[in-house]
Amino acid sequence: MRITDIQRCEVRPGRLVEWTLSPATVAAATALPDDSRPPAYIQESHIRTARCVREDGLFVPTWLGTAFDLPGPVDLDVLERALRAWTVRHETLRSGFRWAGDELRRFTLDAADVSLSRAEAGDFPDAGDLVRHLQDRFDTVADALRWPNLIYTAVVRDDGASVYMAFDHSNVDAYSLHRLAAEIQELYAAGLAGARPDSAAPAASYVDFCEIERADADGIDGRHAFVDRWREFIHRCDGTLPGFPVDLGLTPGGPLPTQRMLCEPLADADAAAAFEAYCRPYGGSLVGLLAATGLIVHELGGQPVYRTVVPFHTRVKSRWTDSVGWYVGGAPIEVPVGRTRGFPEALRAVRAELQANRSLARMPLARVLSLLGADFRPTSPDLYSIVSYVDTRAIPGAERWAELKAYGLMRVSYGDQVCVWVNRLPDGLWLASRYPDTDVAAKNMRLYVERLRDRIASVAHDSLSAVS
Repeated sequence: MRITDIQRCEVRPGRLVEWTLSPATVAAATALPDDSRPPAYIQESHIRTARCVREDGLFVPTWLGTAFDLPGPVDLDVLERALRAWTVRHETLRSGFRWAGDELRRFTLDAADVSLSRAEAGDFPDAGDLVRHLQDRFDTVADALRWPNLIYTAVVRDDGASVYMAFDHSNVDAYSLHRLAAEIQELYAAGLAGARPDSAAPAASYVDFCEIERADADGIDGRHAFVDRWREFIHRCDGTLPGFPVDLGLTPGGPLPTQRMLCEPLADADAAAAFEAYCRPYGGSLVGLLAATGLIVHELGGQPVYRTVVPFHTRVKSRWTDSVGWYVGGAPIEVPVGRTRGFPEALRAVRAELQANRSLARMPLARVLSLLGADFRPTSPDLYSIVSYVDTRAIPGAERWAELKAYGLMRVSYGDQVCVWVNRLPDGLWLASRYPDTDVAAKNMRLYVERLRDRIASVAHDSLSAVS
């Protein structure tokens, strides 16, 4: 599934229908007692950051979403039942937070108390007007500091409908979005065939995972080896977490800049396969992308050591595979690119760092920072820059993403970091990035992507030549 923004996901005119959690559902949630299961550290950090940034006078939308088509004349009643069944299946979507002083407390609705309200938003003959309306609605509803913070929509036409769904990040990660289209399609098709959508088996609960993960995290103290490793890493990053080590044209201490989105292919299917084959002895495409990135940013910025935090999923047990939630941690790596001779040596260095440090991703970084006692008052939605890689080809429904115009949606608003996502799709490698909207950043990100594409093509050529 290609990651993009709502401006670039093939929005077409039609009649817009919206679903939100009903007033009765909201009233039931208001009367609920606290749920003893706490927020995940990553959820709490996200919500506190949103509050800090809002208190500084800036509204920074950070929702994630998805888009996909339903072919054929669409039965909205059946679609509504499918959407409700999917919402009920994933407990985090009927769970939220409220403040008690400075403490964040959870509440969770019973499935029987969840219902959707449908509203006709009108006809939109102009695609541009529709895009602006959808973005405004998603900004308003899928907001970290309100609940409910999800919204479902369908743009209905005679030959089918396009479904657009948005969620505050606290409830979903990219993997959740990648699975979503196939789940909704399956529930909708079952509904058309006369099956009861509420018969779908519930998925393992992210709310339960949050409780387990937090209990584990609260069981460590400042003497833990993971905390020592992070302490050393942050010290070598001059007391902060690493940004993207190229000039972004930012003024130190200046206001949070707007961001720009970059989305484009990196390699076709054959080149992606050849790149993977070359990198496999060193650990695969993730290692290859990080090694290439380290060498390129050294060329562009001159830093002798490439330091970054690598995101990894935390679905370490199979029970969480089908679960919607934010299952992401980070592992620090340091690659001495200034004295690295050639790509294979960079690959070996990255592999060694990942082998030594990947386990650190299991410990929530927010917990580590609290133990370090450092003042990491968040002033940006991103604590650090990332380069992420996911092979999505085995995800259910991936083979139909192009046909169904399925996209993962990202809101690009404000931020002073660079975030890069590379997905392996059935048709090759796709890159999406958001970065500060300055001329200097645009120039350097263009150089980074061009050199990354060239590096992948060169490695793929070498790999294919070795085989032939």
